[in-house]
Amino acid sequence: MTRIIADISVSLDGFVTGPDPGPDNGLGTGGEALHTWAFSDDPEDRRLLREGTARSGAVVLGRRLFDIVDGPGGWDDTTGYGAGEVGKPSFVVVTGAPPEAVRLTNLDWTFVSTGVADAVAAARERAEAASAASGRDLDVVLMGGGHLIGSALDAGLVDVLALHLAPVVLGSGTPLFPGRAPQSLVQRTVTPTSTATHLTYDVL
Repeated sequence: MTRIIADISVSLDGFVTGPDPGPDNGLGTGGEALHTWAFSDDPEDRRLLREGTARSGAVVLGRRLFDIVDGPGGWDDTTGYGAGEVGKPSFVVVTGAPPEAVRLTNLDWTFVSTGVADAVAAARERAEAASAASGRDLDVVLMGGGHLIGSALDAGLVDVLALHLAPVVLGSGTPLFPGRAPQSLVQRTVTPTSTATHLTYDVL
């Protein structure tokens, strides 16, 4: 069964970027500390990253995040989706309008301009097709940014929330849960490592 998994790194004070994020400062000032776990040698970090990348049949991201990963300092042959795993699922971008050009032409990009629900539906179709082709269940992963994941939670589109809680206080930046409506969660797993605490919740 294809699940919709919102998967994102977050600081102890609830931010998914540091202050002043932008195309030339993707995660904001100090925000790189959020993803230390993704590049660590800790065996549990490596396992979680490998398994998460392998289960991704399709990935949804917002336009700002797309502009960062497709920009000159973004993904390449050694660091991409899944950090060093460099996974190549289908990618669906929520955007007001498609970009004029794409640098990462070796990846499968779809641009959806009619909202997050339609983007998730398009990603589900791609994940289900990939599942059928591979003979194993694959998921849709919402990788961010924070606004996209918050919108998907508010719309009731998310089955699982996976948080990588980094041991850093950023003070400001992009909050993951600004003024969110109450949400009921069931904690399923807690995996502490040397660089983060990895948490998964079922979303009710």
